[in-house]
Amino acid sequence: MGNCVSVSVPADKIVSDCKEFCAEKLNYKAKLKDDLDTLGTETEKLMEMKRDVERRVYFAEKQPSMRRFERVGGWLKRVEAVENEMNILKTSGAKEVANLCLGGLCYKDLFNSSYESGEKVVKMLARVAALKEEGEFESVAAEAIQDDLVCERPCETSILGSESTFVQLCKSIEEDQVGTVGLYGMAVVGKSGLLRKLNNKLGKAQGDSVVIWVSVDRCLNLEDIQTEIAKSIRLFNESWMSKTLEEKALCIYKVLIARKFVLLLDNIWERVDLTKAGVPLPNPENKSKVVFTTRLAEVCGQMDADEQFKVECLTDEEAWELFASKVGDVTLQSHHQIPDLARTLAKECGGLPPALVTVARGMAWKRTPQDWEGTIDLLKTSAHEFPGMVDNVFRVLKLSYDRLNSDTIRSCFAYCCLFPQGYVFSKSELIGYWMSEGFLDDKNGSLIDGFRKIGVLVNACLLEEVGNDHVKMHNVTRGMAMWIKTQVEKETENIFVQADCELAEMPDIGEWQDVKRVSLMRNQIENVTEIPTACPGLITLFLNGNRLKRIGDGFFQAMQNLKVLNLSNNPDMTELPIGIAGLVSLQHLDVSKTGIKELPKELKSLLQLKSLNLEHTCQLHLIPQQLISGFLNLQVLRMLECGSSSTDIAKFLDEELLLLKRLVMLTITLKSSHAFKVFFSSKKLQSCTQSLTLQSIPHQKCLKALSADFKNLDTLQISDWKYLEEFKIDSALELLSIREACGFRSLRIVIISGCFKLRDLTWLILAPELKSIAISCCLNMTKIINEETLFDIPEKMRNTIPFSKLESLELQQLENLHSIYSNTLPFQSLNKIRVIGCPDLKTLPLDSNSAQEGRIVIECEQQWWQRLVWEDEATENTFSPCFANTG
Repeated sequence: MGNCVSVSVPADKIVSDCKEFCAEKLNYKAKLKDDLDTLGTETEKLMEMKRDVERRVYFAEKQPSMRRFERVGGWLKRVEAVENEMNILKTSGAKEVANLCLGGLCYKDLFNSSYESGEKVVKMLARVAALKEEGEFESVAAEAIQDDLVCERPCETSILGSESTFVQLCKSIEEDQVGTVGLYGMAVVGKSGLLRKLNNKLGKAQGDSVVIWVSVDRCLNLEDIQTEIAKSIRLFNESWMSKTLEEKALCIYKVLIARKFVLLLDNIWERVDLTKAGVPLPNPENKSKVVFTTRLAEVCGQMDADEQFKVECLTDEEAWELFASKVGDVTLQSHHQIPDLARTLAKECGGLPPALVTVARGMAWKRTPQDWEGTIDLLKTSAHEFPGMVDNVFRVLKLSYDRLNSDTIRSCFAYCCLFPQGYVFSKSELIGYWMSEGFLDDKNGSLIDGFRKIGVLVNACLLEEVGNDHVKMHNVTRGMAMWIKTQVEKETENIFVQADCELAEMPDIGEWQDVKRVSLMRNQIENVTEIPTACPGLITLFLNGNRLKRIGDGFFQAMQNLKVLNLSNNPDMTELPIGIAGLVSLQHLDVSKTGIKELPKELKSLLQLKSLNLEHTCQLHLIPQQLISGFLNLQVLRMLECGSSSTDIAKFLDEELLLLKRLVMLTITLKSSHAFKVFFSSKKLQSCTQSLTLQSIPHQKCLKALSADFKNLDTLQISDWKYLEEFKIDSALELLSIREACGFRSLRIVIISGCFKLRDLTWLILAPELKSIAISCCLNMTKIINEETLFDIPEKMRNTIPFSKLESLELQQLENLHSIYSNTLPFQSLNKIRVIGCPDLKTLPLDSNSAQEGRIVIECEQQWWQRLVWEDEATENTFSPCFANTG
């Protein structure tokens, strides 16, 4: 037996192992009789508990509206199963006990023993104990909710353009960790349609959730909401209205705590206190859900929404699909020009479904190009005159306007309709107008109040944000605002708006007699000679963006109450009419981008002036002495690229601007060493400067990078400064925190060009809000952030990750640049890098984890791209699709 292996094991080892094995097994057998007795006693207690629960259920269910809790029914079934198993175990256990001898330590038939019986008894004891603990029910039944209570609601079978949002919504409420979901967006965009679709889907699913629908906009208070919930779950009866709010809440709670529910709240305007209403808060254990719609984005936060989705307007193609389906092929094919005109008309509706449907149905029988062209003009100027627009769209939108918390904020909103469709406001521009109109609170700081009011309007979806610094008004929202001001509130707030209407001549000025605000911006008007007879109520006049050459001196004589005058973007206007001097109530004068050569000394009578814009007036060379300093109420002065900046600006700064005690916003261009020194010696001027251009400053080699006084600087442009070698970092920073010390904490835009001796821009690390950097033609620059220079910065600031909010980086004609930053950077906000003419730059500070918030575009030359060295293969694979050849 050559394949056998002999193993020698000591006999005492075998005996020891056997004894241990037998001892373990016999332990169960020795205890079997005692455990069976204990099990019998505990099982009898469980049966007594079962009979008590069954009795409670019986009497509860004698009431027609009551039904046992599902967990109670499940418990009774589990107890019954244990009872059956116990009977079997008792029989087998008794036989096993009969086989025991010698106190359970010796068996008549050791090899046929039933050791398993002892183990089963122990497990059964544990099950009985668990069931006894589980059976301690506080209540066993509650008011029944019938399964057929999901009321199907009228809904488009396919909600165009919102399918992806609906899929996200459905996926979200399937997650246990998501209890509350908010849908927000402007009025009539389709939020309620999505909620109705969800209601119907849940009803068809026939799951174990009860679905409750409440139209909150019809409820005046919390008790009304309770009543709607009570009706949905069959609690509402004759005695309901006599109950207190707390009693109603308890009734609702007792029903809903026993069921999984989905509560759908349509169109809420503020936080609904669910706990006070009696609604159990959703959590992963009860798996209930609350889904609501609102026009106010902030309500999602107030409701502690775990997920929130903004319901957007339709895209152009989605809007066209809906519009075309309602107009019909017969009309669209009735004339070869109509399809293009129809697309233009659809765009005027801004992707808002009710507007698209209303206009499309109204045009379904219009089959001449003239009809369509006329309607396009009508929607731009007087959309309220289109049949159905007021009732189907504007009245619903107006609820958002009506719910604004003051007349002042409503005026701020309506002011935006003076501008053409699609106009994009910079926030500071809009705030400047509001300041001059008296809409802002000077006590708390006009700028702060202005930004707050913009936030209120954005939150209400009455304005839309464009990036971080601009806003616009939706076309249909603008139409609603025009309707309010020209029809609903005509007696108190009448306006006359013909902006962007291609007017070649002034409209009939006789129509202005009862008008408060006039906007004729973006037309082709050249001359204004007609003299209005009386405009006592006129306070705002926009003539900007025309082709104005001349305005008659007598034009303004009947406008004694005019507060805001905008003449900007009229490059052919070379002089201001003397008549402006008679506008003694004027608070806002904008003559930027005009061809004016001097400011008349007669303007000194404008003692109420708060805002003066002289930006990009390259021909302006004469500002009379003491004119600007005489505007004692001036808060905003814009002089960027003003022609006078090339004259004795230093004297102007010293003798004029420093006397303006109320100045809070300044933009300016400096071109001389003297002006540079005066400006940088004034904390007042630095602190109120929003935009600064330093151009061709002679002899100055150094600029202190940090001054605690540049707290409002937004844009810094430095050009053709051939002497500039460095930005010096102030040693006083050692004592300050980064926010306190960083004089550029508001800086967002940096443009530097033609600074041939400048070697690095390490100071940029201390501008935490930077959005855009553009550097060009700096021949000596080798690094953007120099590691050696970093050691001049206090350590607590040195460790700051630079460019965390940067969106755009442009580097052009930097022949010696070889490094942007020594380490890779996350670049959470970056969307564009442009590199042209930087042959020594071999790497970008990117790795595979950079720019994860979105895909970026890297614009560069093909040859440079091919020589680029990547951090690793993963980084190269990540950014290879981002290449855009500049040719």
